[in-house]
Amino acid sequence: MQRYAITDGRLWFSPGRDANERLAKACAELAADGVDFILVREKKLAPGELAGVCRLVLEAVRAAGSATKVLVAQRLDVAIAVGADGVHLSGQQGELTVAQVRALKPEAFVSVSCHTLADVRQARAGGASAVLFGPVFGKRVDGVEVTEGVGLEALREACETAGEVPVFALGGVGERNAASCVDVGASGIAAIRMFFPC
Repeated sequence: MQRYAITDGRLWFSPGRDANERLAKACAELAADGVDFILVREKKLAPGELAGVCRLVLEAVRAAGSATKVLVAQRLDVAIAVGADGVHLSGQQGELTVAQVRALKPEAFVSVSCHTLADVRQARAGGASAVLFGPVFGKRVDGVEVTEGVGLEALREACETAGEVPVFALGGVGERNAASCVDVGASGIAAIRMFFPC
């Protein structure tokens, strides 16, 4: 089972080198533990600040001697500037597309957020490297469910629709239910809290 860790987006609350180094250290520990992907998802940071954080994370992950890929959320410019392994796209209208990423960085790993089977079909047709599908078990913010989960049957259909494109289950996924996601066809799991607990 592959694991895709997503930073929790709280770094901008505590800016500064100490916070950045804490995040880099946490990412290095995940890499040493064999996590397959780390997505730096600090969307509220200015591009220059984000690039600085990504450089620290990349340096720490590479020093861990692992094959962990480091991705940047939505900012292809930052990913290219720091030498990240790829990007994650939101899949929303008006955002970057996989084709646009491929035109600038053909070798990039490109994951895409998908919430419907139509989204999955579009990601597959566009040449996405992976799909993050969910929320499988619901989406919670500060302990409150804000989006109901689509369930394991929807995840199974998403995996079938994706074909050869790996699908990562997202949304309420943790150690207690990760295996059930793989049982219905997911290549792995993607999560924030499981890897970066509050």
